[in-house]
Amino acid sequence: MTRARLEAFSDAVIAILMTIMVLELKVPQGTTVSALHPVVPVFLTYVLSFVNLGIYWNNHHHMLSATERINGKILWANLHLLFWLSLFPFMTGWMGENHFAPVPTALYGVVLLLAAIAYYILKTTIVSAQGPESRLATALGDDFKGKMSPVLYIVAIPLAFVSRWIALGIYVFVALMWLVPDPRIESTLES
Repeated sequence: MTRARLEAFSDAVIAILMTIMVLELKVPQGTTVSALHPVVPVFLTYVLSFVNLGIYWNNHHHMLSATERINGKILWANLHLLFWLSLFPFMTGWMGENHFAPVPTALYGVVLLLAAIAYYILKTTIVSAQGPESRLATALGDDFKGKMSPVLYIVAIPLAFVSRWIALGIYVFVALMWLVPDPRIESTLES
């Protein structure tokens, strides 16, 4: 399988997930501004999940751009990542509909954690297949953000039972940390 085919498949899955999430947004009942109040948590959760999926899509694209060849292990690692991303619409709806209740907020964090681990596994699998001197390995270096994200999710998950707002703040912080694609990959690709 070519890199382009893997990237196209992944792009399609992520686009479908984003579409499913927006279709889950319900139209408010009523015509006043106060009718929006019940849907605010759902909308905010949608924004967070949309941004997270966008981050995965963007960084996935950059990572595959630095990948020279695809093997079976990479295909399975990629499917593993897509599996966890496919749970975003469900978790988004559950957390938003229940106004950030502790259990859905914690389990949203579990899905974020497992997606981060799956992304790390995919990255490690690609670097292993390409070699330690590959463009991707060189570009990633020590990958501080990739190692820090799971740690922050692990901290946030139990905090959801203490303060859902702190847990959500950590989820937002991690998203903001990743919002800009890793410039090392872009500069490596340009050179």
